[in-house]
Amino acid sequence: MQNSKKWTEELEILAIIISKHPLEKTIKWGAEVFTYNGRNVVSYGGFKHHFTLWFYNGVFLKDKYQVLINAQEGKTKSLRQWRFTSKGEINETKISAYIKEAIEIEKKGLKIQPEKFKPLPIPGLLLNELKKNKVLKAGFEMLTPGKQKEYIMYINDAKLEQTKLKRLEKIKPMIEEGKGLNDKYK
Repeated sequence: MQNSKKWTEELEILAIIISKHPLEKTIKWGAEVFTYNGRNVVSYGGFKHHFTLWFYNGVFLKDKYQVLINAQEGKTKSLRQWRFTSKGEINETKISAYIKEAIEIEKKGLKIQPEKFKPLPIPGLLLNELKKNKVLKAGFEMLTPGKQKEYIMYINDAKLEQTKLKRLEKIKPMIEEGKGLNDKYK
């Protein structure tokens, strides 16, 4: 998780650079996020071995200095990180150029369209419970396809049958209440 204390001075410098731009500071997911017209533009944070700026729609940045990376290849579609390992790597001119370009991207409304996913087959254990329990079935059918997928993957990811059964018991009340598996984190 974040290790901001190690990079206190460096993160303060990034915050000052960001504050020079027409962005609104808000707190999301426990971190400062800077927005333009309500859309996430940039944030920063410290980690064990580096500190970073991330651009929420960084995929559209030209990346003139070839500094951006996709921190979770295969998972993250839009977000790009600029990692630093020392204060000396911070270049206000370059960072400001990226922030200005990121704001222009938001003004244009560019964004990656979510991929349409194919529904996953419902695991046998869950399918059997849905057949036996009308309230559970109704709750599951009311969930969005994405929330249904979260539950299906949660059960499928367990390797042992015993774990699958425990997970099924855990999620039944959540499904009946119409809650998604990860709603508490959103």
